[in-house]
Amino acid sequence: MFLHVEAGQYLKDYKLRLTFSNQVTEDVDLSEELHGEIFEPLKDVQIFKQVFLNSETNTIEWPNGADFAPEFLYDLGKPIAQIA
Repeated sequence: MFLHVEAGQYLKDYKLRLTFSNQVTEDVDLSEELHGEIFEPLKDVQIFKQVFLNSETNTIEWPNGADFAPEFLYDLGKPIAQIA
């Protein structure tokens, strides 16, 4: 089964709350992952906040084309408790 990001929300700093296609919601901290030419601009929090869900690639993306694989985000994330 392929994993997709179905929803995303900016929290603070370099943290996002993401819901995946397996219905798990996790908080993902990308502060240690912004290396390399495409990711360097995201160190500016104002640019990082411009994150959006790309429905064609089923993951998060930024206007400069930076993105992360859903599987990587899932492995990096910390599950949050679901309230019924």
